[in-house]
Amino acid sequence: MARTAGSDGEKTEATIREAAVNLIARLGYEAMSMRQLAAEVGVQAAALYRYFPTKEELLFTLMREHMEGLATAWEAARPADADSAQLLSAYVRNHIAFHIERRHATHVSNMELRSLSPERLTQILRMRTAYEKELRAILRDGDETGAFSIDDTGLTAMALIQMMTGVIVWFRPGERLSIAEVTATYLSMTMRLVGARIGTGEERHVHEHAQLRA
Repeated sequence: MARTAGSDGEKTEATIREAAVNLIARLGYEAMSMRQLAAEVGVQAAALYRYFPTKEELLFTLMREHMEGLATAWEAARPADADSAQLLSAYVRNHIAFHIERRHATHVSNMELRSLSPERLTQILRMRTAYEKELRAILRDGDETGAFSIDDTGLTAMALIQMMTGVIVWFRPGERLSIAEVTATYLSMTMRLVGARIGTGEERHVHEHAQLRA
């Protein structure tokens, strides 16, 4: 059923973005038309172009805002004066929570990169690299201090990103595992993957998360 947007410009734009994420996730970027999007929002097709001059501009905006939101969420979640294991734990928890909450936006951001022009693709990839650089730094510092035992920091970072983001493919709220249970399991797998030699405080923290599964 089409939704009627409010007269406020910011509200209308937010409604357009939300509808676009859901439609692209369901139909694919190429298959979705601006006419379909307008019908979903409840406006004339011409009205969409006041907010997004082109269909690609809309896609780019969705992807850019997704990455900006992820970076902002990590900055807020990043603990101060933490050791490598605590930082990695915080990174994993934040990454999983952010992507589960934004399943459709994550799907669009992962699957529709091919639809961006080279210039815009480069901008999104730079944002991704900056975010993933944070993880590589945590892994590298942990390896150098002996908290972790990692053969290849870059490869391990890629494996972790793929593993954590892949949660959206199968996780559904209300099924066998809760978000807390999934996070606890992924934390345990992550620490094993990096060969973590973690201190008592972080061991307790991971253990407490694991108890949620019982």
